[in-house]
Amino acid sequence: MTTTYNWSRNLAYGSSAVLRPRSTDELAEIITSNPRVRALGSKHSFNRVADTDGVHVQVDAIDSTVEVDTAAMTASVNGGLRYGEVSQALQASGVALGAMASLPHISVAGAVATATHGSGDATRNLAAAVRGLEIVTGDGTVRTLTRGDADFAGAVVGLGALGVVTRVVLDVVPTYDVRQDVYLGLGWDTVRERFDEITSSATSVSLFTSWGPDGVDQVWRKTAVPAGSAATEFPRSYLDAPAATEAMHPLPGVDATACTGQLGVPGPWNERLPHFRLDFTPSNGEELQTEYLVPRRHAVAAIDAVRALAPQVQPLLQITEIRTIAADDLWMSSTSGEDGHEGFIGIHFTWKKLQPEVEALLPTIEAALAPCGARPHWGKLFDDSPSALGRVAAAYPRFGDFAALAERYDPEQRFRGGFVADLLGG
Repeated sequence: MTTTYNWSRNLAYGSSAVLRPRSTDELAEIITSNPRVRALGSKHSFNRVADTDGVHVQVDAIDSTVEVDTAAMTASVNGGLRYGEVSQALQASGVALGAMASLPHISVAGAVATATHGSGDATRNLAAAVRGLEIVTGDGTVRTLTRGDADFAGAVVGLGALGVVTRVVLDVVPTYDVRQDVYLGLGWDTVRERFDEITSSATSVSLFTSWGPDGVDQVWRKTAVPAGSAATEFPRSYLDAPAATEAMHPLPGVDATACTGQLGVPGPWNERLPHFRLDFTPSNGEELQTEYLVPRRHAVAAIDAVRALAPQVQPLLQITEIRTIAADDLWMSSTSGEDGHEGFIGIHFTWKKLQPEVEALLPTIEAALAPCGARPHWGKLFDDSPSALGRVAAAYPRFGDFAALAERYDPEQRFRGGFVADLLGG
């Protein structure tokens, strides 16, 4: 038996095989003939969300076409395709996505199922762009769900618990360009006092910090502009932070070749919205990741809470990224708002590959962020002990409805695995 690892090789999956069906009929046969099945995408999760003691399936060989409907402004894509591959097909058709994550290397269905996100005050997470899903359920039935259907808001961020998603229909918009400007050094007082002004100053803003006393190390500002826009002179400073005069990597001292174009030169949306280029190893490679999503009204308090833990965080840290995300109404989305309006901030930790030490620190961070209503990213490292999972479930007002939905779609519990089995029971 060949051992299968996730992307960063911090996790060995427990499955007995990884199968790649070439049709939905073949997939249905695999599902109905195995007691435990989990979908496996680009393996970019750092925890047990996709694990199983049965078999894994990857759906990227099932009709990998990208079908663009410019009248409806939708694109139907294979759920196993990576966002970078999908974006290239969309750009060739003159359309675009409204958001992309930092990494274009992640699969569409996997990112959607875990509520993975991009950045921007007005930018909702990737799952919010889903207009339709095709799911093969535990009895082999192929179901289609469309936005507005009764089960839709519960099924999109499904954690793989309802079935195997084979196709996803996404909202698209006319293509556009993005310019990316990077500024160096922004004091904590400025960040705290002008946080809303900073994050609203561009389409997408990322604050990279090592939690030193002087403040934020880098400010990445991505601004959407019309397609074909020429380069223009960009400000030489922002709130007294000087502009970078050479391309930067978020990690100190790392070559920026793998990063998307900067220095204010506009480029296609799919070559600027992600931080990293599709044809390079994403981020650093040797790393672990954690992220907590916090209601925006607690942004400054959450930042202060982590700053107070800097002596414990810094020895394990490569970099932290702080971003904003608009709210959505998907039941299990970590950015679902009670009223559908309040936004969130994401505090994302890229750790050194020191898993025991990181896992030992996570309960301390989570306790510090608990008064701020923090929710963990479903695909990153967090405390997934039974007691902690109970607290996570309690943070979702529709969790009971989601558990009932999972039971209805998967009464034989074929798709329970990893911490999702612990979360739902079974």
